Amino acid sequence: MKPLEGKVAVVAGATRGAGRGIAVALGRAGATVYVTGRSVKGSLSDMGRAETIDDTAALVTAAGGLGIAVRTDYTVESDVRALYDRVADEQQGRLDIQVNDIWGGDPLTVWHEPFWEHSLHDGLLIQKRGVHTHMMASYYAAPLMIARGTGLIIEITDGYDYRYRGNLYYSLAKISVIHLAQAMAADLRPHGVAAVALTPGFLRSEAMLDHFGVTEANWRDAAAKDIHFLQSETPAYVGQAAAALAADPNVLQRSGQAFTSWDLAEEFGFSDADGRRPHWGRYAAEHGF
Repeated sequence: MKPLEGKVAVVAGATRGAGRGIAVALGRAGATVYVTGRSVKGSLSDMGRAETIDDTAALVTAAGGLGIAVRTDYTVESDVRALYDRVADEQQGRLDIQVNDIWGGDPLTVWHEPFWEHSLHDGLLIQKRGVHTHMMASYYAAPLMIARGTGLIIEITDGYDYRYRGNLYYSLAKISVIHLAQAMAADLRPHGVAAVALTPGFLRSEAMLDHFGVTEANWRDAAAKDIHFLQSETPAYVGQAAAALAADPNVLQRSGQAFTSWDLAEEFGFSDADGRRPHWGRYAAEHGF
């Protein structure tokens, strides 16, 4: 039995990275997954990456679920409204899992630059792409869940607490979505719907592999540039974490909390795609991060 057989999910920001890993993991658990984002074959986003939601949807289906690619710009309300209207129509009003992983802030973030010297335009755009989009997705997703008295919203972020993350605008966006989960949980609890935040550790995404000039086959070679990369994890790790939360019959008891891939791996007993079980939290504590 697949634990998410018959469940319907929307992964917002599923083109690459954590979003792709989560979409595939939900599919492997049997879910129908609406794979959404801006990059489709023949029309890529301004991120300058080659990955598309079409590729992700194919991976979801190959894993054993059903991947449905729907181009959606979450900064455009008409796009978002049309997506959830389509889900409601095609799935008889059913939506069980909403994953908010929209980001698009990496090329806008200048690390360790004080906020008054950083581009204000780019800093505000980070909030639009990384926070406002999450709010819009949940605004349209929540009523479908409330109508059935069940559901889970997962906010994907970076980190699990409120500490500064090296850039004011980046930090504000990542902390904001943790609070979104907490605040939505309070509103949704009487309706039987849960909301949580979830973070990966040092994510070995497609972009990060490119940054270090390595592939998944030889990723350890990047340790020559950054020894901490040896503690990295693939998007499949946080993907399994999200799938474990979605399949947890007691997830409402977790509502409002922030979780990590490494703690959930220990709790549920899963490992990364390469068989490892990296624990970024323990490693970071040992090295004073």
